[in-house]
Amino acid sequence: MKLRALTAGTAATALLLAAGCGGSEGETVTNAEGEELDKVTLTLNWYPYGEHAPFYYGKQQGIYEEHGISLDIRAGQGSQKTVQATAAGQTDFGWADTPALLAGVSQGLDVKSIGVYLQTTPSSVQFFSEEGISSPDDLKGKTVASTAGDALTNVFPLFLEANGLSEQDVQVQNTDAAGKMAAVMQDQTDALLGYATDQGPTMQEKAGKDVSYLRWAEHGLNFYSNGLLTAQDVLDDRGDLAQRMVAATTEAWEQAGQDREAAVDAMEGASEQLPSKPVLTEQFDETLELLHTDATEGERPGVNTPEDWEKTIGIFADAGVIDEAGEPGEYWERDLVAQE
Repeated sequence: MKLRALTAGTAATALLLAAGCGGSEGETVTNAEGEELDKVTLTLNWYPYGEHAPFYYGKQQGIYEEHGISLDIRAGQGSQKTVQATAAGQTDFGWADTPALLAGVSQGLDVKSIGVYLQTTPSSVQFFSEEGISSPDDLKGKTVASTAGDALTNVFPLFLEANGLSEQDVQVQNTDAAGKMAAVMQDQTDALLGYATDQGPTMQEKAGKDVSYLRWAEHGLNFYSNGLLTAQDVLDDRGDLAQRMVAATTEAWEQAGQDREAAVDAMEGASEQLPSKPVLTEQFDETLELLHTDATEGERPGVNTPEDWEKTIGIFADAGVIDEAGEPGEYWERDLVAQE
């Protein structure tokens, strides 16, 4: 399988990195109680925002330490780069969007998901409420900011098709990821493609105007979003660490959801670009609505099903992100599930 012009040239670069660095032995550190912990790096999909609160909460509350892990959380620069860094051994674990993982595996990167936590996609069309958009049909004749080559842009035609629209009904204006909000706020576009857990709350605060959404999952198109991943080398050589990372992360997400204010507070100082506390709170509240599909309702966070994986893989094969739909086991290590 090959990636379709999604990230020209990046696959070869990532594979060269993988050949030239990395390793799976790991390092340890001793905590204040004299316990030996595995030093573990986790690279996020982007700069810290509300979605990431459980990781900071889990670190602050000692949840990762209880599982023998000294966690170092690092900002990312997009899911695609996080997948590449994980494959190259530059980080032990990554937090990235499932479409980027599928694309990376299709390029030959030896990485696997060890559990998708956001199982309802936050993908959405976002706009100021004053635009009067209340249904997909209202997008006819509108201009939407997007980023050429990213997963949202590639799948947007499927969203339109699912709602009886064609690509000709909407004008997509390409900009870099950081410029989409500016395009809307400066009236250059009517809307943007993004995550309801990310740009919307920030744009609402900056502009002082209400933001509304057409959430794809509510309009006929749902697929897996962000989750944990690691390199196959880690699974082969440090499988116990991967199991403990999953267990700690699941516990952190469970407890953070029950202690939301403390989870948001745990992010203080995480980044110079950190959103305000009200924005972080809204982002995290939105995120907690995305943890399950109908097939996993009532399960612990991070529990996936082959059927949901098959659906997601099929969507991105149809969108041309991957040339063909592989079996779930090509992308997902299903045995690493946090035990009760």
